[in-house]
Amino acid sequence: MKIYTRKGDDGTTGLLYGGRVAKDSELPTAYGTVDEAQAVIGLARAHAERDSELDTMLIGLERDLWVLMAELATDPSNRAKLVEGQNLVSAAMVVALEDRIDELGARFELPKEFVVPGETVIAAHLDVARTVVRRAERDTIRAVATGGDAMVGSQCVPYLNRLSDLLWTMARWQEGHARPTRTAAAGTGA
Repeated sequence: MKIYTRKGDDGTTGLLYGGRVAKDSELPTAYGTVDEAQAVIGLARAHAERDSELDTMLIGLERDLWVLMAELATDPSNRAKLVEGQNLVSAAMVVALEDRIDELGARFELPKEFVVPGETVIAAHLDVARTVVRRAERDTIRAVATGGDAMVGSQCVPYLNRLSDLLWTMARWQEGHARPTRTAAAGTGA
């Protein structure tokens, strides 16, 4: 099997369960940004200790994003063929993120103001992942809207919204302490 098919040379891409759309249309734009987010999460994971709690959490998130990308890579007319948790984001997946946010947030005092990212390499990568997830959320809002009634009830946008919150929480957890934006850095005179 070759990695290239040449089918996309005309500017279109195939969808799950059939159909082709322009590569720059809403669905490929959305799942492409989710793919980028997954890659940045992988970059954070590359800096985590293997088999650590963080590593395990990030692998789970990366696997969830495959489910989300599958849903976005399906023409809305074929949405009925999708299975929750396999290629359709479920409400339970969103709740699981909320539970993780609450559980992590209970371990440390959350910052009371905006923070300056970059206290640790892993936290910085998690913050970059968070910003890419926010962009994926915006792209997904447009994709879901163009799907019309077939996309009603999609959990993709709520999932991405909670994921960005979780990534922020994970970044603060990995920092151990946050640097508030209002605190002047030593030696800057600010």
